[in-house]
Amino acid sequence: MTGLVAVRHVDLRAAEPPVPVAELVLDIFWWGDLPLGFKQSLAGELPLGAGQMRALATELLAAQLAGRDPALGAPLAAGSEGRPRPALTLGAAAALDRPADALAAIAPAATNDARGISLVICTRDRPAALGKCLASLAGQRSPPGEIVVVDNSASGSARSTCLQFPGIVYVQEPRPGLSHARNAGVRAARGKIVAFTDDDVEPHPGWLAEIARAFERHDADCVTGLVLPASLDTAAQRSFQFAMGGFGSNVVPVMFDRRFFAETMPHGAQVWRIGAGANMAFRRSAFERAGLFDERLGAGASGCSEDSEFWYRLLALGGSCLYEPRAVTFHHHRAEWRELRSQMRSYMRGHVSALVAQWDAFGHRGNLQRIGRQLPSYFLRTALASLWHRRATRLLILAEEVRGWLAGLLYLVRPGWRRRRGEWPTL
Repeated sequence: MTGLVAVRHVDLRAAEPPVPVAELVLDIFWWGDLPLGFKQSLAGELPLGAGQMRALATELLAAQLAGRDPALGAPLAAGSEGRPRPALTLGAAAALDRPADALAAIAPAATNDARGISLVICTRDRPAALGKCLASLAGQRSPPGEIVVVDNSASGSARSTCLQFPGIVYVQEPRPGLSHARNAGVRAARGKIVAFTDDDVEPHPGWLAEIARAFERHDADCVTGLVLPASLDTAAQRSFQFAMGGFGSNVVPVMFDRRFFAETMPHGAQVWRIGAGANMAFRRSAFERAGLFDERLGAGASGCSEDSEFWYRLLALGGSCLYEPRAVTFHHHRAEWRELRSQMRSYMRGHVSALVAQWDAFGHRGNLQRIGRQLPSYFLRTALASLWHRRATRLLILAEEVRGWLAGLLYLVRPGWRRRRGEWPTL
């Protein structure tokens, strides 16, 4: 995708905003602060018009009602591949009284107190991005009890930026690796809830209030949220969002629990569908029970997946994770093509290393099936589809994924790397 792409936010309660100057427009639909869905349109197909807006509002709000009203089975349980399992029955729909009132009950934004949340931001040699992230937090509807910035550089490059924002808890963790930094943040945090975002993220004003509400309403160990693109200005950003799916687009809550894990574990539980490390929060008790992030994994180590490995561990130990898309953050995707290629290679290498770690810890053979069967099948399907549709860019990304997979295989035989169950860092 080479043409100009614009991101347009459309509140279906109000008039349609102007059509941006672009070849393609990604519309993100809202009902106030409630995200409803997405639609890609050529600029010439816009504006949508009053009739289309009404039809979209009806369709998208109905999906929200089915996914959020407890009387209709919400929150939905995760099924195969982490997708929400439909729960609405004809009988429940027929018995629903006054649906407009039910919609009015789920629509309001959260105002829950977030002072029990410690927000941890890990950064490394990106002071400008960190400053933008910290500035955006001033607009939080419910501020956190504390903001902990973990500087993962040896030089302390984030210190001067943190001094510009009063009240920041500054922690320097010179050992390279995102897991080292995140663990340092957990140890420094004092809240009963520990939330994480990245320095290339700007949270929605209601982000922390929604996280607080989710933990108050649900007995989950972890809450993740929706990560939206901040912009799609470059070809690399567009490739990540459209060819690779970005960080997901589901807009209804999903509960990942023991049932999901038991059903999917024999074939490789797809825990990476739970969310993204740029938008996640945990009860402190989760770290007390399951340990901290595996410091062999993540950026600066094997590549990534320290977050999904921790979700896997929580589920394997009987815990649960809730995906709540009302908790929204905006992510600045990698802008340069070389950065994206490196990212996708690193993602796949980290994914395979996490599968090895999960196999060693729990002996679940689905992790090996994922490495040796499912991923090669995915590579073949993607290559054939890309050739058929002449998607040269997707083939280049696929080549980096294959390189990452091959590098990840080395963790099966890397001396001194593999560990047994329970050998995780602790508080």
